[in-house]
Amino acid sequence: MRIAHLSDLHLLSLEGAIPFRLLNKRLTGYINIRFRRRAIHKPHAVHAAAREIRRLGVDHVVITGDVSNLALEREFVLVRDFLQRDLGLPPDRVSLVPGNHDAYTKGAHRSQRFAQYFAPYLRSDLPLDPPAPGKRDGGGAARDEGGSVFPFVHLRGPIAIIGLSTAWPRPPLVASGRLGAAQLRALERMLAHPEVRRRTPIVLQHHPFHNPTSRAKTLLEGLGDAAAEGRLLRQVSRGLLLHGHLHRRIHRKLHTERGHIDAVGAASASLLHESDERMAGFNVYEVDDAGAIKGISSHRFVPGQEAFREVPVPQR
Repeated sequence: MRIAHLSDLHLLSLEGAIPFRLLNKRLTGYINIRFRRRAIHKPHAVHAAAREIRRLGVDHVVITGDVSNLALEREFVLVRDFLQRDLGLPPDRVSLVPGNHDAYTKGAHRSQRFAQYFAPYLRSDLPLDPPAPGKRDGGGAARDEGGSVFPFVHLRGPIAIIGLSTAWPRPPLVASGRLGAAQLRALERMLAHPEVRRRTPIVLQHHPFHNPTSRAKTLLEGLGDAAAEGRLLRQVSRGLLLHGHLHRRIHRKLHTERGHIDAVGAASASLLHESDERMAGFNVYEVDDAGAIKGISSHRFVPGQEAFREVPVPQR
């Protein structure tokens, strides 16, 4: 299988950003867009990536969050159009999870706006538990305090794609995330399921597993319960943990009791930057019929040519 990995699309629409909807965390985000982000995040790079992914003929596409900027309805419509028209793939060939920008406010999180707009892409293949009102649904996912249904599992040939949500509404200037106890319990059950155990797991989440060395920086932008997730993943002998959030290509290893998991970040699909490490693009992963990871590569956008060239993923 060939899997393309996009992240941090940040597709922009300020429709719906009427004044009273900016009287919250969106105000700082709106100012950032007006005076900085809009100048460097360009949607044409995202659309070019879709064309290149179609040309490569990949089997599956994964997207690790921050598809929007302010979690506004119109932004999610733009993303849905991108999935349907630009990628042109049916929902069973796309898996996506939210980022902190997709749960930007308490209202967006409580209403489960992301899940409403992308429901066909979030359906789980594993009904692990019977329904229990307010706790779990028939898809085997635990409901967090906001009612979100994660994780999901997509079984595709030799792989099991596990989608997690690290997205929580945070105060202004804070971009940290967490999984939460209920989602961690569901993840433990999913990793133990026979259909997952006989496949190679590919975990999708927005925030990276590896936190900054500074505790203060972890509190501002890291994953709050990374240690708890790591305890669950220790039983996995091989796999991928794919993330975004950092807006850069990066490859690290999470060592387990029986092997390791390749933790790989993708650059923002829309960010124009002079360095190979951060310029817009996407990653591609090759998995053989036995589930072994045979290749990890990244495709860097070349502005002006609307083309891509392959670049290494820096290892840390």
